[in-house]
Amino acid sequence: MNETDIIHGCLRGSTQHQRLLYERFAGKMYAVCLRYARSQSDAADILQEGFVKVFTKLDQFHFQGSFEGWIRRIMINTALRAYQKQRFDMETSGYEIFPDAPVDPDAIATLSEAELLELIGRLPEGYRVVFNLVAIEGYSHAEVAQTLGIQESTSRSQLTKARRWLCEQLETMHKIRLHSPVNP
Repeated sequence: MNETDIIHGCLRGSTQHQRLLYERFAGKMYAVCLRYARSQSDAADILQEGFVKVFTKLDQFHFQGSFEGWIRRIMINTALRAYQKQRFDMETSGYEIFPDAPVDPDAIATLSEAELLELIGRLPEGYRVVFNLVAIEGYSHAEVAQTLGIQESTSRSQLTKARRWLCEQLETMHKIRLHSPVNP
């Protein structure tokens, strides 16, 4: 069944079509939620709340642009609202004084997607939210500032700190891999 038929079925209140829509997009959207959540259970809560919003606001989708992009925006906004409810101050972790150091390209090349996502997930929360919005979702610093209620300079600073933290972690991982024994 195509996407348009599924959407129209959902608009008619068909639970079968709602289940199809959920099954089609839940995996990708869970991955989006994981990037913003503190834990897997928080990501599952965000996903559930996001899909409730998808189904209640489905009549606002006007078949212009990507439906997946529309759902993704709802999930991101839901995740950001959850983040703002917790409203932790943006963390500092001592990386403010680290000089910019280049990362060996091999350190990134040997990293799997799962390892990279896990690494991003370990970023301090403030860094992670800004990194996801700017580096992955493509938000501008002005949009991040408006969305999170922070200054643009804070967004830039958090992104710089996130990149430094990730670079250090990549270097550490690369060094460990270089010095670990090779299995025959």
